[in-house]
Amino acid sequence: MKEPMALDRLTGLAAFARAGSLGSFAAAARSLSVSPSAVSKSVQRLEAQLGVSLFTRTTRSLRLTAEGQVLHDKAVRLLHDAEAIGQAAAATRSEPSGPLRIAASLPIGVHVIAPMLPAFRRAHPKVSVDLRLSDRIVDIVEDGIDVAVRIGDLPDSNLLSRRLAPHRLCCFASPGYLAARGIPRRPEDLEGHETVLLRFQSTGQLLRWRFQTADGALDLTPASKVWADASEALVAMLVEGGGIGMAATFVVAPHVARGELVPVLADFAVERDNITALWPSSRRANPAVRAFLSALQTACRDRMGARGG
Repeated sequence: MKEPMALDRLTGLAAFARAGSLGSFAAAARSLSVSPSAVSKSVQRLEAQLGVSLFTRTTRSLRLTAEGQVLHDKAVRLLHDAEAIGQAAAATRSEPSGPLRIAASLPIGVHVIAPMLPAFRRAHPKVSVDLRLSDRIVDIVEDGIDVAVRIGDLPDSNLLSRRLAPHRLCCFASPGYLAARGIPRRPEDLEGHETVLLRFQSTGQLLRWRFQTADGALDLTPASKVWADASEALVAMLVEGGGIGMAATFVVAPHVARGELVPVLADFAVERDNITALWPSSRRANPAVRAFLSALQTACRDRMGARGG
């Protein structure tokens, strides 16, 4: 006769699956919206019930034991099945409700998603939103993310996806800087100017500046002594006269409206269509996900159309 599955064992399996995937009890706790001590105790109870050690613990790391590695994949599948059941149940309700975990890059999160969330919550008060911003790539399935919004080319995956509104990349500088140093008229005129470059957090690579010329696309990386790994930091330096930098127009639009920044080489600006929303197939019918994607599409069209260059 099979031993019945105790409720606390299911809780322990969920904690074990997340901790094994994320490499720490603290990260698992954030993913499950509980305390690290709750995750640790759940795993300890599970180890006692199973009679095996699942992790090798040190003050700095948490690693799966040989037995833990064997059981981890099964626990992850069980957790995914449980989440799919919850999503299927949620889909039977027409009104969006429940938790919605969103992961996004900093520019999209700060300038598009965060401003739209108050109106989204007023329209759907039964939805609770957990917005996680980082330019580093997250594992959507392992981290329990409902919707992720990413900028750039994406690898092939089994995730569902939707391209959002196109946006423009343009150079900007403060009026004071241009008055002192002159206005470049062509990309070649950038030589000798102070520039601020963006470094991608996910890859460590610098953003190559692309211009659309009569002869086709021109890619270059200007000489610079200043780099930043967040668009907001780059824009802040430009506002204070730090030089010329390239950014998405939806990021700088408020500064342009206030007269703090002006477009540079706007006739050579390029349009990009590389902002994508992704979500697991298990969330396909979730009313909260569907409602958010619809609101996000509208917000992107509005924000990407904001004048910035």
